[in-house]
Amino acid sequence: MNLKKTKKTNEEKDSVSELRQDVVTGDWVVIATGRAKRPEDYLEENSKKLETKICPFCEPSIREQEPDTLVYYKQNKEWSLKVFPNKYPAFARSKRIKHREEGIHFAMDGVGYHELIVTRDHDRGVPLLMKEEVAEVLDAFKTRYLDLMNRKSVNYIMLIENHGEKSGASLVHPHWQMFAIPVVSPGIKLELEGSKIYKKNKKSCVFCDMLKQELSSGERIVAQNESFLAFTPFASRAAFEVWILPKKHQPYFERITEQEEFEAAEILKNVLEKYNTNLKDVSYNMYLQTAPCDGKDYNFYHWHIELIPKTSVWAGFELGTGIEISTIEPEKAAEFLRKE
Repeated sequence: MNLKKTKKTNEEKDSVSELRQDVVTGDWVVIATGRAKRPEDYLEENSKKLETKICPFCEPSIREQEPDTLVYYKQNKEWSLKVFPNKYPAFARSKRIKHREEGIHFAMDGVGYHELIVTRDHDRGVPLLMKEEVAEVLDAFKTRYLDLMNRKSVNYIMLIENHGEKSGASLVHPHWQMFAIPVVSPGIKLELEGSKIYKKNKKSCVFCDMLKQELSSGERIVAQNESFLAFTPFASRAAFEVWILPKKHQPYFERITEQEEFEAAEILKNVLEKYNTNLKDVSYNMYLQTAPCDGKDYNFYHWHIELIPKTSVWAGFELGTGIEISTIEPEKAAEFLRKE
């Protein structure tokens, strides 16, 4: 689709919303400048905290679940990070996958692995952790990924974090969830298909080209270091959405080096410090997208981290069309987040 540039009057610039298309998936989003908000308008109620009477991560004796699968220790011999199976897993471990047909419908057992990555301190999320501690989270994910990726019931593995009451988190204590599942989700399939088509047509990686454009314009950049770039996507689905991409083409997260773990940790901490300071500890969902581990070649893909602040609620239009509405331009969101 060819988009022609046209001159707009000042009135049109202030009132006309803009449809933007995601270059990877083809999805549309609405940047609703007609009902635009100031960055400061998003700060209300972001500081509301979850409350927990007894934390199961601080009191492991009440966890009543299987033993830890991975533990990291400090120099003083105290544990700093633990990985263990979720007490209430969305996917259960099993050696066999049963399939079932019901007329035109098809179902299969929810087989896989659902583990938690938990850091020791109850009140220290990523913005308050040291860079080395954030790198430890990424290293734990990589370690468990390498252990699970070749298991029979696993074709895709992802890492998520739900932070804050509006994100769906049920516990205050910082933790991340890891899912190893037998199917590749529709969301990642869209990105894979879009990346493959782009590579066929343009002879290049769509994410690498995205990086070149963001580095060239600079207007949507939030932070960067030698190996990673954080920016607000051109077709942001939510106000203050941020993507973190490795500057070097990398389809598979599990092949990240130790140095890259530290640099990824540095920029993730940087972005979440900005959320914490400039958006008053806004609730957010974070997930890491990487190529599937189903044995196929995905060299056209590019792993990355996506951060979605919970600044709005889906209503009838979003649910009916699948088109999300953001009430701040990504360029203004990036400018606001860059504030020191």
